[in-house]
Amino acid sequence: MATTNQPSPAVLLTGIAALYVAQSVIGGMTWTGLPAVMREAGVSLDRIGLVSLIALPWVLKFLWAPAVERYRLPVAGRNRSGSIVLVGGLVSVLGLISVGMLDASNWTGLFTILIVVAFAASTVDIACDGFAVQSLAQRHHGWANAAQVGGAYLGAALGGGLFLYLVGTSDWRLATWSMAGLVVLLGMPFLFGVVRHMPIEARRHVPSLGHALGRPLLRRGLIVAAIFVLAQKSALGMIGPFLVDKGVELTTVGILNGVGTLLIGSAAALIGGVCVRSWGIRPVLLLALALQAAALSLLAFAGWTDAIPVPVLMGVAIGSTSGIMAFGFVGLYAQFMRWSDPRQAGVDFTLFQSMDALVSLAGGVAAGYLAEALGYGVLFLGASLVALASGPVMMRFADR
Repeated sequence: MATTNQPSPAVLLTGIAALYVAQSVIGGMTWTGLPAVMREAGVSLDRIGLVSLIALPWVLKFLWAPAVERYRLPVAGRNRSGSIVLVGGLVSVLGLISVGMLDASNWTGLFTILIVVAFAASTVDIACDGFAVQSLAQRHHGWANAAQVGGAYLGAALGGGLFLYLVGTSDWRLATWSMAGLVVLLGMPFLFGVVRHMPIEARRHVPSLGHALGRPLLRRGLIVAAIFVLAQKSALGMIGPFLVDKGVELTTVGILNGVGTLLIGSAAALIGGVCVRSWGIRPVLLLALALQAAALSLLAFAGWTDAIPVPVLMGVAIGSTSGIMAFGFVGLYAQFMRWSDPRQAGVDFTLFQSMDALVSLAGGVAAGYLAEALGYGVLFLGASLVALASGPVMMRFADR
């Protein structure tokens, strides 16, 4: 059925990892760098708060994932992942170039263009996820998810940190166009190293949401995803404000986030890939939940007392938000790959990611209200108990 040789796992992983970094460069620039630049340009906080709406295509991408998969996997012919990546990448690059031509205070123009860029990048993500699931053997899933999670941390650091550095040392236009150039470079390993190996195949299955939601394994996976994400992410958005209220300077919190994103998160993702390959998925998920429960318990104790030194709290915070979460999500995403139907992997994997995004959004909002009403101690203790209670669910449903 195939007319070309399959590229080596190293070539596949390099191309896939570069695409994940590119998508996160756009995300880091949009959600970390842009608000700071807009504020310096005098944009009001209520307008800056609307930046979060740019994430809507990532939450809703499951709606057009079936159409993308039907185009990507035609009834007969070559896999079209390359054309989706090429077109989506060009739209993203042209969008970033257009953003650089606008003034940073023109928030309506920026938001309009960046929503289009987010739509293009999220569509590329559908194709990339589907291609990774169907192209890599199960024994390589841990590495694929290490590339996915580690690439997200590296890209966010480049898009948030390097972008702001360039804005500060040069200007807005050069910084934005530099990000566009970086996206071009990161797309080349996939387009020139992977796409030329696409085989000609005949396919009978037609990807659809109905097929995905009709599978009991996928429905169970959505519940597992919601529980794990709630346990891992729900309270993490309040750690930064908690440190500030403990007297840590804002610049120090920023440095911690940057170091955690670039170094701790990337290293933990690689370690997670090794552990998934060596131990399997279930032990990684259970260990991540146990470590997160312990870290949150310590933060809860610190919420009620000043007995824990601030440097210790800072170490726990960076370990919780970057290290433990990256380690655990490599295992979770490897499980997503196992539970996705290779015939429509882009649809199935996208559904899992949309559940992740939805629970993260709702959990973050709820955490803010709980912290305000009941205090940090109750919030962190409750999140710790959720992490512990999630363990039996992972023991029951996760793959060994």
